[in-house]
Order: sequence, then C-alpha cells, then structure tokens
Amino acid sequence: MRKTIFLAAAALLAATHLASAEDTIRIATEGAYPPFNYVESDGSLKGLDVDMANALCEEMKAKCTIVAQDWDGIIPGLLAKKYDAIIASMSITEERKKQIDFTNKYYTTPLAVAVPKDSALKGVSVEDMKGKVVGAQASTTQADYANDVYAKGGAEAKMYPTQDEAVADLQNGRMDALISDKFVVVDWLNKAGKDCCKLLGDVPGTETQAGIGIRQGETELKERFNKAIDALVANGKYQEITKKYFPFDIY
Repeated sequence: MRKTIFLAAAALLAATHLASAEDTIRIATEGAYPPFNYVESDGSLKGLDVDMANALCEEMKAKCTIVAQDWDGIIPGLLAKKYDAIIASMSITEERKKQIDFTNKYYTTPLAVAVPKDSALKGVSVEDMKGKVVGAQASTTQADYANDVYAKGGAEAKMYPTQDEAVADLQNGRMDALISDKFVVVDWLNKAGKDCCKLLGDVPGTETQAGIGIRQGETELKERFNKAIDALVANGKYQEITKKYFPFDIY
C-alpha cells in the first residue's frame, strides 16, 4: 500500500514538474533597438518589446525568460530551439515566413529616412537617393529596401550589424541618409540625434506589421499569443504600455 501511495505521489510530482516546464516560454529579443529593446547599464533588458513580452506572459499565466540575441542570429537561434519565440520588432514578411511562423501583429510601422541637418536632399525617392550612400541595419525590411530599391536606382547601400552602429555613422557624416523603422529613428532623433540630424520623410508604401516569431507548426503557442495580444488590446494594457514610449497609436 505504501509503495502504491509513493508511486502515485511520485507520478503526480513528475506530472506537475512537466506541466510547469511546458509552461515556461523562452523569449528572445535583440537588446540593441531602442526604444523597443535595449540593455540598461545594470544589464537588464528594457523597452516596449520587453514590456509587451512580460504583459503577454502574465496574461497567458506562463513563466517566461527573456534573453538578448544578436539580430543576425535571432532566427537561427529560434530554429535551433534555443528559445521558443522572438519578440524583437520583427516585421512579418513573406521571406521570413519561409523559415518561421508569426502571430498576429502587435504594432504597425512605416519606414522613414533621416539625414544630417545640413543635407541638401529634398525627398526620399529613388531619384533623390541616386549617387548617395544610404545606410540601414542589415537583415531588416529597411535593408531590403535599401538594397532592392535604392541601390538598383544608383545609390550605394551600406549595411550595419545594429541600429546603434547605423545611427552613429549618420551622426558622424559617413552616409548621406539612413533608412529605418520610423518609430525607432524618431525616438533617436528626439534624443541623441536631435543636434545632428532630421527626419526627411516617410517612405511611401512601406508600412509593415511587427509580429512574434515562432517555429512553424507550433499552432498552440501561436494561438496562446494571439489570444493574449487581443486581450491586452481589449483591456487597455496594450495602450498603457505603448503610451510609455509613443504619444500616438502604433497598433
């Protein structure tokens, strides 16, 4: 009898442990894309993506761990099962869908171009950028636009591993223009870039949606995230988070 009780208790403990382990979601963000994700001086991860990840996990009643991962390795890390999801302002594109799946959007953004304050550039068209050096963070939708549109029109496209390195070169006069996620570059222009640079304008037809990246076939996790996103928008938590960073609606 005692053996039966012991085995039953052991089985229950094992099942509880397994359920707990299965409800731990590992999330990756970049940590170098302010104000969406960045690393504080104490080493902690902060930003809208991080706040959103924590709120989604709270809504799902899941235990989550959030880690920083370099952008160029963030999809390979997901595929290698180093983590379960990417919450890093990743635009939903058909090219990325060939490798991974996405949840519904959690915000929408256009691309925009920033230039030095003394720039003679008047617009963001292909003709405007002809003969100019246009910078962008590599492996992003803005990099695709710089390479596939501006470079084919006669510009020189210059790629950078991180957004921080890209804006530093704009600030130091090593490029003529920077194409970027509008919300990110506007945040930078309002802070560190306010004395050197200015917004030239939005790039027409480039609005994209940012979603949570997950491995293909993980429909249950995708559905949990989608329900949590909808819940945050419905209960006002989403607006509470985004208003900390932007005075306008980004959904």
